Amino acid sequence: MTFSKADFETLERFYKINLINSSSGFKSANLIGTSSKTGQQNVAVFSSVTHIGSNPPLLGFFCRPTTVIRHTYNNIKETGIYTINHIHKSIIEDAHHTSAAYNENTSEFDMTGLKSEVKENCIAPFVKDAPVQLEMKYVTEYPIKENGTILVIGEIQHIHVNKDIIEKDGLINLSKADVATIIGLDTYALPKIEKRLDYQRPKSINIEH
Repeated sequence: MTFSKADFETLERFYKINLINSSSGFKSANLIGTSSKTGQQNVAVFSSVTHIGSNPPLLGFFCRPTTVIRHTYNNIKETGIYTINHIHKSIIEDAHHTSAAYNENTSEFDMTGLKSEVKENCIAPFVKDAPVQLEMKYVTEYPIKENGTILVIGEIQHIHVNKDIIEKDGLINLSKADVATIIGLDTYALPKIEKRLDYQRPKSINIEH
């Protein structure tokens, strides 16, 4: 099947949303934890966390337009601190439920089976038992004028990871922890490592005279 840009305008709304959202491939599945200045905790599922660079260690994620209240974004702007927690097999349903629109006085931790975890000197909550937990500090943001979304960039302050999933060379083997990935908006998968390949260098070219 082939869909043109003109076809997008004729597709049923949810068919179009599912089609385009899943066309980019597997996406990261994370819970972002924040706290307001008054201590109200918030946790929400995001599928847009992406690596920006290793030196300094930067990650980015996209926030939807702030034409309505975005608790995660507002809390980050207030405090400058947030956490990123990997979603794993046993919490998929609870993690997905955090996408429900609760008011700012209701914590998703109270409405799901997810448990918050507080670590020393970090005001934002972590998700307890997440195999990978990242403490993040807000750095900057870039508005995307084409659709009103915001790219938020933060710097990793601490990485908390289960030691049995770290390989000898530092790779975090997410397959060992049943870390999930997201297809589209609502479909979760558990990827498994097929193989690791060596660092690639150009092949030599034999030129015949």
